[in-house]
Amino acid sequence: MRHLSRQDSAGGLAATVDPRIRLLASGVLLALVVSSSGAVFPWAVAAFCLPAALAQGMRPRTLLLRLLHPLFIAAVVLVLKSFMGPGASVELFRLGSFGADLHVGGLRDGLLIASRIMGAVSVAVLLGQVATFTETMAALAWLRVPRALVEVTLFAWRSLFMLYDDAATVYTAQKNRLGYCGLRRGLRSFGTMAGMLVIRAFDNSDAMTTAMTQRGYDGSLPLLRGSRLSLVQVTGLAVFIAVVTAAWSVQNWPR
Repeated sequence: MRHLSRQDSAGGLAATVDPRIRLLASGVLLALVVSSSGAVFPWAVAAFCLPAALAQGMRPRTLLLRLLHPLFIAAVVLVLKSFMGPGASVELFRLGSFGADLHVGGLRDGLLIASRIMGAVSVAVLLGQVATFTETMAALAWLRVPRALVEVTLFAWRSLFMLYDDAATVYTAQKNRLGYCGLRRGLRSFGTMAGMLVIRAFDNSDAMTTAMTQRGYDGSLPLLRGSRLSLVQVTGLAVFIAVVTAAWSVQNWPR
């Protein structure tokens, strides 16, 4: 989790770019990756974004942990498409009545889906590294994203830390009292902790709503409302969009 302040974020060129420009550039790149009809462009995006995230200060271990789930999903999709997809099949092996056939068309589709997954995830990883959560939410509010969505996201992000602290406190107390000695006792302790966290989540949400209402909160996020985009950054965004669109069209242009 990134902190609210800019102190924990990496410096460099990305820190000088307006958060709205970063968000718009990431959105365009995501759209091009998802709409790509070939695997070359998504892999090229991943090959650029992942080293860029490391250059911005992300640790290799953190990057690997963030890529584990997408890699697993991509591997599962690739296996399912390869053995259950369309196209001509090639027999890999056969043991009696059991055999495995590899479908060439399914393998091609699986590689395309896997490339889209990794390309999109790499864009999200880079955006999460160069922009704090508050900057992203402020940019979304400036782009007129529905206020309810921004508000719920802010509250959920805030509640994650509160629930994590409560869960750590309850778990430590249960563990010190031998609450996890044995499977049966461990399941009972885990159920008790889950019930307590649900009750505390409702209590904390009610207290947070009351406190923010009394302080004049009206659901708006005015961090970037009075800030204007500079002509240089808008021009840079236009050039970036033109370059990535040209690179996308090389592979996806109809022939």
